[in-house]
Amino acid sequence: MRTAALGPAQRAESLAGMAERELDLLVVGGGVVGAGTALDAVTRGLSTGLVEARDWASGTSSRSSKLIHGGLRYLEMLDFGLVREALKERGLLLERLAPHLVKPVPFLYPLQHKGWERLYAGSGVALYDTMSMARGHGRGLPVHRHLTRRHALRVAPCLKKDALVGALQYYDAQMDDARYVATLVRTAASYGAKVANRARVTGFLREGERVVGARVRDVEAGGEYEIRAKQLVNATGVWTDDTQAMVGERGQFHVRASKGIHLVVPKDRIHSSTGLILRTEKSVLFVIPWGRHWIVGTTDTDWDLDKAHPAASSADIDYLLEHVNSVLAVPLTRDDVEGVYAGLRPLLAGESDATSKLSREHVVAHAVPGLVVVAGGKYTTYRVMAKDAVDEAVHGLDLRVAECVTEDVPLLGAEGYRALWNARARTAARTGLHVVRVEHLLNRYGSMAEEVLALIADDPSLGEPLRAADDYLRAEIVYAASHEGARHLDDVLTRRTRISIETFDRGTRSAREAAELMAPVLGWDQDHIEREVQHYEKRVEAERESQRQPDDLTADAARLGAPEIVPR
Repeated sequence: MRTAALGPAQRAESLAGMAERELDLLVVGGGVVGAGTALDAVTRGLSTGLVEARDWASGTSSRSSKLIHGGLRYLEMLDFGLVREALKERGLLLERLAPHLVKPVPFLYPLQHKGWERLYAGSGVALYDTMSMARGHGRGLPVHRHLTRRHALRVAPCLKKDALVGALQYYDAQMDDARYVATLVRTAASYGAKVANRARVTGFLREGERVVGARVRDVEAGGEYEIRAKQLVNATGVWTDDTQAMVGERGQFHVRASKGIHLVVPKDRIHSSTGLILRTEKSVLFVIPWGRHWIVGTTDTDWDLDKAHPAASSADIDYLLEHVNSVLAVPLTRDDVEGVYAGLRPLLAGESDATSKLSREHVVAHAVPGLVVVAGGKYTTYRVMAKDAVDEAVHGLDLRVAECVTEDVPLLGAEGYRALWNARARTAARTGLHVVRVEHLLNRYGSMAEEVLALIADDPSLGEPLRAADDYLRAEIVYAASHEGARHLDDVLTRRTRISIETFDRGTRSAREAAELMAPVLGWDQDHIEREVQHYEKRVEAERESQRQPDDLTADAARLGAPEIVPR
């Protein structure tokens, strides 16, 4: 199918088009749930708009553990419905909807007690596998296996010998969360949705009690738009309460933010062929394979400070290092940490008996006529949340609307991916790129990798890697600005790529080269390039300073030392 480019011209056209005539549905919030809602609505035949105040996935949806999982620990809570639903979604994503973006990942669970723990944990993992296969979408993953201590130490030599008496190994899946959302937005746009990032809702339009649209400010070019819609969906995650407050309503629940931080360390610091899952006194700790790196996380603490830039404190970093080092034969130190990122989980908290038990489950409500709110949930089940939100919005439309079809709508790049993967050696020979580079492109863009290769064919210099971040080709930076909606240097180094957490310099050594590659696409002059680079360097320094602070309050104050966007 035809892909949609999210370049500067398309963004301007989308904003103007949304203001030109009334939409059936306007979605506010460009994280995974908002993007999924836009795709669901447009594939039902509804005229659909999607606006995001900052960048696509700039909130929670770029700062997760990057796992697509059934929620193994929810089995222990006997929440079988949530696990069953998530396992079905995991299977759909792996096999049908996004095989280029969602990949299997093995985890080792060290056992610390003989006898009863193997029986207890083994029964849970066996049930997990059985539930997955019973849904008909789990056959693409290997089943779990029991390991002796000797076998476990061969698989994960990094572990202390006295940290385990044996182990279980099972499989889940992972993805690059921000890349997934960008692809989801492009897929919605390819079916006709009008989408614009850096477009902030400043208020809602009312006719009596009914919400009939939104006032939207173009953060980039200035200017205000009145976008009218028959129904609106508030999918703003941890900002849900703030968005609802614009209409003077919050509904029967509110969303509280829980902070989770992650560390990124180089692959050679942990000698293992599998990920790890460890119990802590509060939750679980993951050590997740991530290309030439590991992701270690996460924490779970209340956060009531700045939502846009949650900060990791020195205490957060020490907590993760202490817990992961309790099982590692060669401990990690601060010097091993390449990157740190902090995200906020939107957890539901009830205001009445009926909603007081809500947490990771999602809720959809028509709290105000014309405005649906969807909140809570987890990344893996975004498609179900989107379906429920659109179903609720449809009740307010005087139209016959088709049922949800997103279970059968692959994301852009999925179609033809496996055939191109099988032909990757031929592609490497044709383009002159090493086959590892071709695999990298296929696993980031799927069949859309051909669009990146076309840029290289036109300008062979774009086939070279970035000088200070050689996992990425120069063409990928250009493509992020021309096709993936990147508007600023931060968008590219933090979300379209992961250079900001995958290099010890946090991307500062790549900043100027990347800005110069983006400049022709976005019409930047030399002054603008300088502002982008300086802004990015200030952002990195503010984050480093926050990570030296002892607690949340001081870390938040340090992180706010850098402005949010490039000053005009």
